[in-house]
Formats: sequence, C-alpha cells, structure tokens
Amino acid sequence: MSGSGGEELLKVLAALANPHRMRIIAALAAERDYVSRLARTIGMSRPLLHMHLQRLEAAGLVTGTLELSEDGKAMKFYELVPFLYELTPRAIAEAAATLPAAPETRNTRNTRNTRNTQKQKEDAQ
Repeated sequence: MSGSGGEELLKVLAALANPHRMRIIAALAAERDYVSRLARTIGMSRPLLHMHLQRLEAAGLVTGTLELSEDGKAMKFYELVPFLYELTPRAIAEAAATLPAAPETRNTRNTRNTRNTQKQKEDAQ
C-alpha cells in the first residue's frame, strides 16, 4: 500500500470488487482511452461505463482528462494511476488499526445487556 489507511484500502477493494471495473482496469492497463471507444472495447453502455469509471476515479485508481479532438469535439480520456497494494495480514492489520471504532450494534448491546443481567443476578445471590 502506498501510505494508505484503512478507509483508502476499503475504497480500493470495493472499487476492484466488481468484474466490470476489473475489465476496465485491464483495458486501461494496455493504453489510455476515451469513453466511447472504451465502452465499445469492453462491450458496455456509456452511462454504465461512466458510473464504473467514477467509482474507480473516487478510489484513486484512474484519472480522467477532458481533451479536444482535431474536429473540436470534447473527449474524456481515462488512464490508470500507478498503484501498488500489497495485501498481507500485516498490511491489513495496520490498515484496520486506522479505522474508527465500529459503532455498537444491536447484537453487541444485547450481549452486554445479557452479561449485565447475569452479573446482577449473581450479585443478588
């Protein structure tokens, strides 16, 4: 990981946890491309491709730039941002240590309440 915390790792893993986005990464690994051609290459609609590209961009894996074609038409090109993530138990533990504490859930409240009730019964005896 490149100096990232748990939130960044979760964002990257969530972005990569989709077969369409993995195919987009694979296509952009070969060369940068503009949306229409990339959509044809991957075989997906442009609106769906835009949605996936936004997720990848938010995770910092791709970047998009607007350029003018020779005929003056605006074209959005996407390319990969160089990245390297090493997923080892240690790297995951270090990233997890940067995450905020998990909010209390109903199950943890119920467990705590059960323990308190049991302790109160023991104390009363």
